[in-house]
Amino acid sequence: MASIWLKGLGGLAVLGIAGFGAFLWVTAPERQDLSVWTNLGDPDLAHGREVFFAGGCASCHAPAGAEGDARLILSGGAPIKSDFGIFHPPNISSDPNVGIGAWTLAEFGDAMTRGVGRDGEHLYPSFPYGSYVRMTPQDVKDLYGFLKTLPASDKLAPAHELAFPFNQRLALGGWKFLYFSAAPRAELTDASDLVKRGQYLVEGPGHCGECHTPRDALGGFKSGQWLAGGPNPEGKGAIPNITPGSKSIGSWSAGDIAAYLETGFTPDFDSVGGTMVEVQKNMAQLPASDREAIAAYLKAIPAVQ
Repeated sequence: MASIWLKGLGGLAVLGIAGFGAFLWVTAPERQDLSVWTNLGDPDLAHGREVFFAGGCASCHAPAGAEGDARLILSGGAPIKSDFGIFHPPNISSDPNVGIGAWTLAEFGDAMTRGVGRDGEHLYPSFPYGSYVRMTPQDVKDLYGFLKTLPASDKLAPAHELAFPFNQRLALGGWKFLYFSAAPRAELTDASDLVKRGQYLVEGPGHCGECHTPRDALGGFKSGQWLAGGPNPEGKGAIPNITPGSKSIGSWSAGDIAAYLETGFTPDFDSVGGTMVEVQKNMAQLPASDREAIAAYLKAIPAVQ
């Protein structure tokens, strides 16, 4: 009887090990094929600058409170507080030792569009690769080229402050399995070219949903709640609903939204506040056509009350 019990226990152990091995295989970090990053030509640095501001790189990676040219020194920004711990944005300056100065385009592209670090590790989705995955290879290359022109900083950002089990990067493979996808966030039929451009900017480099979409207990976006707003993940106040069903901007015209992104003033002449201040500074650097595209998209998506 004991031998049967031991055999059964051994069988369960084998199944457990096999299951864990299968989990690791299915959820292993996945790089882009190297062919994605070849034959793209020289980077367009002027366009890379636009992608830089569309992506809000300075908002997280420049020192807190930086103004003017200091926002281009990407030595690491203010801590990001969350329910899972505190994340510290890394140095992404052109420094070859603590920044990305020695990275290849493929390594940078894998971080941006796959959430895979230079050493093949899963990156935490506090870095919004869940949005950046929609970026075109050319936009990634232009951004990479522009970042290489910015000042180097040898300041080393602190390590993330995460307790168990959130400090186990292996678990991020499971998170990606559940939530990581390049599929469109909003299904739009017969969308104009302007709306499609806005969709690319909002769902991709602009990563607007990272703040404006409510999350579940595991940190994934709640289904059917795209851009519907919710509690501020950093604990103070709320992030507004920005769909056409919003009580805040639902009555705004596309022109009102575009003007707000450019000037920081609402139709009622109130001014931008909170974390949106940094976002608006970035949006003001974009071509007017891109702000118009963002506004057109926000008026075209499904309303969430």
